[in-house]
Amino acid sequence: MNTELLNLEPKNVWKNFVELTKVPRPSKKEEGIIAYMKKWGEDRNLETFVDHIGNVIIRKPATSGMENRMGIILQGHLDMVPQKNNDVVHDFEKDPIQAYVDGDWVTAKGTTLGADNGMGVAATMAVLESTTIEHGPIEALMTIDEETGMTGAFKLKPDVMKGDILMNLDSEDEGELYIGCAGGIDATATFKYKEKKTPKKSKAFKITVTGLKGGHSGVDIPLQRGNANKIMFRFLSNLSKKHNIRLASIVGGDLRNAIPREAIALVTMPEKEAAGFNDCVTKYNEIVKSEIIFVDPNVSVTAESVELPKKVIDNKVAKKLFHAVRATPHGAQRFIDEMPDTPETSTNLGIVKSEKGKIMVANLIRSSVDSAKDTLAADLKSLYKLAGAKVKLDGEYPGWKPNFESPILKAMKESFNNKYNKIPDVKIIHAGLECGVLGATYPKWDMISFGPTIRFPHSPDEKVNIESVAKFWDFLVDTLKNAPVK
Repeated sequence: MNTELLNLEPKNVWKNFVELTKVPRPSKKEEGIIAYMKKWGEDRNLETFVDHIGNVIIRKPATSGMENRMGIILQGHLDMVPQKNNDVVHDFEKDPIQAYVDGDWVTAKGTTLGADNGMGVAATMAVLESTTIEHGPIEALMTIDEETGMTGAFKLKPDVMKGDILMNLDSEDEGELYIGCAGGIDATATFKYKEKKTPKKSKAFKITVTGLKGGHSGVDIPLQRGNANKIMFRFLSNLSKKHNIRLASIVGGDLRNAIPREAIALVTMPEKEAAGFNDCVTKYNEIVKSEIIFVDPNVSVTAESVELPKKVIDNKVAKKLFHAVRATPHGAQRFIDEMPDTPETSTNLGIVKSEKGKIMVANLIRSSVDSAKDTLAADLKSLYKLAGAKVKLDGEYPGWKPNFESPILKAMKESFNNKYNKIPDVKIIHAGLECGVLGATYPKWDMISFGPTIRFPHSPDEKVNIESVAKFWDFLVDTLKNAPVK
């Protein structure tokens, strides 16, 4: 249970993290955590306020003798991704996260943990309440809605913050410093359909794709994990060529920025064609397993006979949907020439969902090259328009151009080398860190991002490495002590 986390080091960070797990904070539902953080800052007699959009800002003066240092802004986001396994009962708007120690890691019982970005916020809180850490002027900027639109970052006004250096505590590999990130854009296709009466003498089957790892649509996209939507529609497309199937409903994935782990389709077919259907499913399951066994060994494609639905989706629309989703690209499309392990451009086919006469297909496109991002978005738009869908491109946010001459980068490389006798890796992350958005509003900021080691964010397998939290904390404290002079 969460209480065992209180024995972990550093205790001041884990104590705050435990408190955060008790406050529900899914994206777009951050009222409780905003009120909690406001009261937390005021209870410690720190200058605390909530801006017009809901970001929480807390200020702490420099410690004695450190007044000449550049102002540091410790930045993280308050919201978390609400994902759970199907067999877990959990209300993310009411229930606390059930975190526990699992060997060298902390994870949660069947849900996302919220270490993304709870660990960064917890570390910020520990700095703010410390009476022993040496630091210059500190501001904490805790934004809202990072995971589903970066609303807090986009709406931050240009005259609110006073600091010089933004330290984003939201990256996920200890010992790495991030100095750039990808921008993104949402591509949403909507197919309209009319319901038709289910053909007589039909049988219905629920087809399910489960067991995939899923993960972060940016950080994990180069790992080539299975996408439940692509697996499902490959099967449906093949099936429609041999059988007179009718699609009654589809739901695959539930977040644009998470690689979909599960998909469920309800289909019907003539009774006379249903005899060999289960064998067809079994063969396809074996094919998928053989293809991705090393990255997703637990993938499973199954089918079961269910009650016949009264209505099905107009077959002309369903067939266009089959073709369009099957043709939709997913995964890394190009890698950075200078950093061949880091994607330059990618797309995540995150959601396919039918409801009330409409089918939504939602993609998230990322790229560190704006022209490549725009081109891929235009390609997807053309694809879906050819299939008869209405297409919307929105939610665009800028990338963060790296500055290899950054003063805070130089200071942190020296600090890390002095502590651990090695130079930290300097990287560009294929994810939408808020730095890009915030830097557009505050272009003079020097920016950097770092954090503890977190694995499988945005999925119920999310976990944070215990040892890395201690190293991340020690590095943060040392960095504050050695921050650049004005």
